[in-house]
Amino acid sequence: MTYLIAAVLGVIQGLTEFLPISSTAHLLVAARLLGYEDPGGAFTVMIQLGSILAIIWLYRAKLATVACGLPSDRDAQRFALMLLVAVVPALVAGTFLGDYVQAVLYESVRIIAGALVTGGVVMLLVERLRPAPAVMDAERISVSRAFVVGVCQVVSFVPGVSRSGATIVGGMLMRLDRPVAAEFSFFLAIPTMVAAFGYQLAHVRPNLGVEQAAEIAIGFVMAFIASAVVVKPFLSFVRRSGFAPFAWYRIVFGAGLLAMVRGG
Repeated sequence: MTYLIAAVLGVIQGLTEFLPISSTAHLLVAARLLGYEDPGGAFTVMIQLGSILAIIWLYRAKLATVACGLPSDRDAQRFALMLLVAVVPALVAGTFLGDYVQAVLYESVRIIAGALVTGGVVMLLVERLRPAPAVMDAERISVSRAFVVGVCQVVSFVPGVSRSGATIVGGMLMRLDRPVAAEFSFFLAIPTMVAAFGYQLAHVRPNLGVEQAAEIAIGFVMAFIASAVVVKPFLSFVRRSGFAPFAWYRIVFGAGLLAMVRGG
């Protein structure tokens, strides 16, 4: 049964990591409902690596082109600079706020639920009132726009906000077309999640044990598969329908959590 729960949590991690609905909120709630004990958060941290590797695999051709072109290709250099500038705000915020977020905010279901609802409302407003798109290619985003999106990503330190949700909303405010905002969120996820994984791994290492290795392996594989499967259909869906369905889902999910908390 523990292995089955690990597989379910891995799928939840993979499906929700790149959707603007907060993978953190879904994992915390699912683990509590399923009665899964995760000492020190070791399982949760390790299976995130599956999602990281999935997005790297999906965009391996682009990443290889950038890596090979860094010495001489100006486009590759600009793309790398764009990601570097965008990830800096999160790195700075994580250095000063990481411990507080993990110790305090992650323990409050009320905060998670409130962030889900608030984020959904903001997403609906941005969908309705956003400026006309001016950037139609994720590789052509200016460094200044990338930095603003990176600043928006800092808001996602509050559990329930969603890293992808914050960056997608920031991207649309910076006049990125919907699928471009989503794709840039994927690119930015790579350095951000790698840095977050390294930071969290240092904290959970004492809790990693041989007895949990099989659960972590199952969750890791399922997270990789689920993330690899969901990204392309998500982009296609966004092109057709926008982000409003995800915003309404957040609002309903968050309101349900608040009702559960009030009901004990």
